[in-house]
Amino acid sequence: MSKIRSKNTKPEILVRKWLWKNNYRYRLYASDLPGKPDIVFRSRKAVIFVHGCFWHRHGCKYSSAPKSHQDFWIKKFELNIKRDKKNIENLLNQGWQVLILWECEIKKWEDEAEPKLKSFLDNIFLV
Repeated sequence: MSKIRSKNTKPEILVRKWLWKNNYRYRLYASDLPGKPDIVFRSRKAVIFVHGCFWHRHGCKYSSAPKSHQDFWIKKFELNIKRDKKNIENLLNQGWQVLILWECEIKKWEDEAEPKLKSFLDNIFLV
């Protein structure tokens, strides 16, 4: 588990490369915001979280549970979900717009993640 990254993951880097290529400038990991969003557009009060399906329990085929130490994992996953909901709620209450891109959506980039990302960006940059 120590080899698992929390920053600069492959899905995150793919999203960041697409944003940069399409001339969207952003900041990374704003520690002053709830949940330390992965990508931040401060001037637009918008954030993007790139969530791994396993850790954040998306419910897809990538979010299977380990067979051993199930009590530990169930508790860990429940806390992760609760923390994510609280952080998103706090951001929304502070007036931020939030997009969550899931690892499985990013694997299907052209069909799922790219249209979702484009729609979000159109909403925040055309306002």
